[in-house]
Formats: sequence, structure tokens, C-alpha cells
Amino acid sequence: MKFDICVPILGFENVKEVTLEKIDDIFMRMQSAEDKYISFTLINPFVLREYDFEIPDNTQQLLGIDKNSNLIILNIVLIQSPIENSVVNFVGPMVFNTDNNKAAQIILSESTKYSVAEKISTFLKK
Repeated sequence: MKFDICVPILGFENVKEVTLEKIDDIFMRMQSAEDKYISFTLINPFVLREYDFEIPDNTQQLLGIDKNSNLIILNIVLIQSPIENSVVNFVGPMVFNTDNNKAAQIILSESTKYSVAEKISTFLKK
């Protein structure tokens, strides 16, 4: 699936269009359409923890979101070996509107209960 980036990805402001490809039930790959060397591994945050946040009104407008919109929420993950040492950025979720193929990164406020680098192992049952 191709998506137009409506709110730039922090540090990758030149990325205007991405493709989203499923890796498995938990991970996806987001690839820049303009630069084959820019790609991100994304994770479904809901398999790890309870996760909620408000999408700012201006971002909702840019993404064309309404109460019936079909959204995918994913977070950028930095893959490490072993996989349990990988870290997830919960402060900068990616929001994909599959109804109109628009996407944006949201940066949550500093007062959030989430962190920019949380190990996956933190959320695994012992």
C-alpha cells in the first residue's frame, strides 16, 4: 500500500511517499518511495501494551480522519539482536489512514507516559 506523508517524519522531512508492507502479524516495513535506502521497521504497539493518545485536530484534518476512518497505528522500532533488545519509539507513532492513503507521524507531548526508546523485553511475560 502506498501512502502520502502529510506530516513529515522527524529527521526524514524529504520523505513524501512511502509503501507499507506486512512482515508478519506484529511487524511491518515502511519504505520511502523516493529513496530505496530509507526504510523503517514498524511494530503494532497494541501487541505490547495498552497504548492511547489523541490525534491533534490539525493532523486529523490533514489525514481526512473522521469517526468512521480506518486507521493503522504503528511505531518505529530499532531492531537489535536478540529481538528482545529491540527498542520501540512510543513518542512518535505513525498514523495511516487506509481510506485515503495518507499518513503522518505524531510527536506526543513531553508529559506523555511513553518513552522514545523502550525495550521490547520490558513487555514480554517472564
